[in-house]
Amino acid sequence: MAPAGFASDAMARPHFIGIGGAGMSGIAKILAMRGSRVAGSDSKDSPTVEALRALGVTVHIGHAAEHLAAEATSVVVSSAIRADNAELTAAAERGIPVIHRSDALAGLMDGARPIAVAGTHGKTTTTSMLAVSLTTLGLDPSYAIGGDLDAPGSNAQHGGGEIFVAEADESDRSFHKYAPEVAIILNVELDHHANYASMEEIHESFQTFVERIRPGGTLVVSADHPGARELTGRVTGREGLRVLTYGEDPGADVRVLHIAQRGLTSEVTVLLPDALGGGELTFTVSVPGRHYALNAVAALTAGAALGVPARELAPALGSYTGVRRRLQLKGVAAGAQVIDSYAHHPTEISADLEAIRGGAGDGRVLVVFQPHLFSRTRELGVEMGQALALADASVVLDIYPAREDPVPGITSALIIDAAARHGADVVAEHDRTAVPELIAGMAKPGDLVLTMGAGDVTDLGPEILARLRSLDSPES
Repeated sequence: MAPAGFASDAMARPHFIGIGGAGMSGIAKILAMRGSRVAGSDSKDSPTVEALRALGVTVHIGHAAEHLAAEATSVVVSSAIRADNAELTAAAERGIPVIHRSDALAGLMDGARPIAVAGTHGKTTTTSMLAVSLTTLGLDPSYAIGGDLDAPGSNAQHGGGEIFVAEADESDRSFHKYAPEVAIILNVELDHHANYASMEEIHESFQTFVERIRPGGTLVVSADHPGARELTGRVTGREGLRVLTYGEDPGADVRVLHIAQRGLTSEVTVLLPDALGGGELTFTVSVPGRHYALNAVAALTAGAALGVPARELAPALGSYTGVRRRLQLKGVAAGAQVIDSYAHHPTEISADLEAIRGGAGDGRVLVVFQPHLFSRTRELGVEMGQALALADASVVLDIYPAREDPVPGITSALIIDAAARHGADVVAEHDRTAVPELIAGMAKPGDLVLTMGAGDVTDLGPEILARLRSLDSPES
């Protein structure tokens, strides 16, 4: 696989395997906007694929050797692409350079002032907050995000400004490829069990990421999260590195004095250090939940560290209204709201349920949860079940395997049993097609229905809405 620093002409006619994925499609979009002749393949058609085609990208459906054009200058892959993929095999036979997605993204950031956002949770939201607020201020940043802001294809942009905001993925250690001027670390927890065997390995990986920050650059890191505090202790004192902490901890450099939830928004007051302008600052975060408010403070700190005045950036952060699949309202039917959540780790599940609970009023919170990955369920299934106990009722689907093969004995029953032990009202549903009818029979006016998980559970939201509407129609 070609290393970082590959020749730029390798990106003249790149071919992306799995081009419809969140990370891959963003890089493909930026390259197309920069004038590259981009092509690729994906397993199925999607709105993201259509958005790429609108930019002139050639996208084949399915994977076959003949999809790899003779004039292709490189093949771009992610860690999810298996070694026996027909197009990858064809590239090896023809001597076409194979480039990892992270190397391609690192190349796009050359010559820019990058902000890289890392952490076990909250990367997409925080990256999006920065992208939206910097755009609102007219700074025209480039960005690459692991989710769409408001429409398919809005996960990336080639801007004319000098700032490049990128989500930095720790799952396969690919964030070691980046050299940011400012790095954000939101939290550090054990996840991605197929690649990390221990918390020590996680800390070592994040420490390597910090060591990649450019000389004179800044690390923005949570003062509240135990894993982040441990990391801060390991890297503080490194020559040429400024460390700015943020959070509710009294010792934080950017201290959060107050978070007040106002329905589905929050009002945040922070105390800035003199280096970032000093004094108290209050601003609105247009999405619910304490964790999203803290993500906004991380974004504020990072932008200010790069030289954007905090008192200008703060109100611009209010223009961020969410990311697809991050507590995204899909619609209202029969008096019930249907909301989509990407949460798949116990910490994320708890945070989103607590956020929704704050805006639910007298309504109930009903969850359709799809576990993601056998390895994650094996290690964290009990904690997932415990988190689901925060809902009024939950329906748990079979595990979404993604890139993994089944693991004997690992099923959704691990989660369901744990949830029941913690007093949850929880049932299993092995047939996805039965879910809309099941939820329609449960939901009442005022309830909030969450489709939750990192797999294709998101597709159930519109189906649930359609069934609820059919019950609400005069003909029903």
